[in-house]
Amino acid sequence: MGIVCLALSCSHQLVAGEFRVGTAAVNINPPLGTPMAGYYFERGCQGVIDSLFAKAAVFDDGQTKVGFIVCDLLTLPRHTVLAARKLIQEQTGIPGDHVMISATHTHTGPSLTRESTKDDLDGGSSPAAKDYTAELPRRLAQAVADAHAKLAPTRVSYARAEEHRLAFNRRFWMKDGTVGWNPGKLNPDILRPAGPIDPEVGVVYCEAPDQQPQLTYVNFALHADTTGGPLLSADYPGALARCLAICKGPEMLTLFANGTCGNINHFNVRWADRQHGTNEANRLGTILAAAVFKVYMDLRPVTNTTLRVRSQTVQLPLAQVTDREVREAREVLKKGNDAKFMEQVQAYKVLDVASLEGKPIEVEVQAIALGKELAWVSLPGEIFVELGLSIKAASPFQQTHIAELANGSIGYIPHRSAYAEGNYEVVSARCGEGSGELLVQTAVKLLTDLYPR
Repeated sequence: MGIVCLALSCSHQLVAGEFRVGTAAVNINPPLGTPMAGYYFERGCQGVIDSLFAKAAVFDDGQTKVGFIVCDLLTLPRHTVLAARKLIQEQTGIPGDHVMISATHTHTGPSLTRESTKDDLDGGSSPAAKDYTAELPRRLAQAVADAHAKLAPTRVSYARAEEHRLAFNRRFWMKDGTVGWNPGKLNPDILRPAGPIDPEVGVVYCEAPDQQPQLTYVNFALHADTTGGPLLSADYPGALARCLAICKGPEMLTLFANGTCGNINHFNVRWADRQHGTNEANRLGTILAAAVFKVYMDLRPVTNTTLRVRSQTVQLPLAQVTDREVREAREVLKKGNDAKFMEQVQAYKVLDVASLEGKPIEVEVQAIALGKELAWVSLPGEIFVELGLSIKAASPFQQTHIAELANGSIGYIPHRSAYAEGNYEVVSARCGEGSGELLVQTAVKLLTDLYPR
């Protein structure tokens, strides 16, 4: 591992009102017909339920500036993040490595060109996807530039609550001793969940000195795969933003960053009702908004508004694949749509890993701190919830937010013991056993180094 960025602001206490925030949102809808991401088949965008946005917030303590961008997209390739950061630095002066860029993981957004073997499957290699991917960094930079131009004095406060009835671990111990993945509602063979959830709803709130709402940052761990179909939608994070706007007004930006939800979704297997479609997305967003409404009553001010940033590159081991598995994977691709789902999952993982020719996967872990109270951590994929809970438990900060699918994505990252349990996420994982724990170790070290002494 090597440190690629070390950006520490001088320790200083700012006078009241010196801390500033700016917010902006830029529409990132693709043209109709653009392939959509999220599944193991191609489907073209046929319309819009609710628009997709790149939402940005810029913090400025007088000496250091940081930016947060959250996109209504399934994932963000690393090359898109680097291109956007370069433009942001050129246009605003904010160092590129001071910007955290993440995706909400909506499954009703466009496919991007990821330089993966799966690009041919879901349209990521199509001309439309290539054009959209090439244009996206400009839109992300525009969001930050617009937010930077609107920097204004702010008062920052924070609080958290717990919501236990939205998210469910989607891996279950079954009566036959195996671990099932999404085994179906009211399945009599389910024994118990194979892991926990993270019920924490983390909230950071910014308002102007005249009490005008500016920003609500929300962090919660739940897959955004509810709406489905061929129409664009921000899924439940969009519904959350609409609900909060009813209370706080349309000028306040809601920035939702998804927590560690690689093995977490919204299906309650003990409840027979259908949980799919726009109505379900609205139900989830409304319940999450209700939790935030309650958090507003518990907000307490940040007492020291000094910003600090660090990031570190981590080399993750590859999943093990054999020459035989590579040959079998190529045969699976020849089957096309006739291949079984898990055959496809295994095949695309094997070919992606083989294409790396034994070189480890290089990823970034970034940490941003505000005083002693608040911290943000980026993790580069769909992270199992156990790993996020470990980071939060070890963090010295009063409230720590973890944004997964941030600053790039390498797919699923299970915790160590899940590898022996198998099933979908493990079969799909390009990184090898112990990768998640390396990310936890790095994140905790960064947080410890950033904590003011």
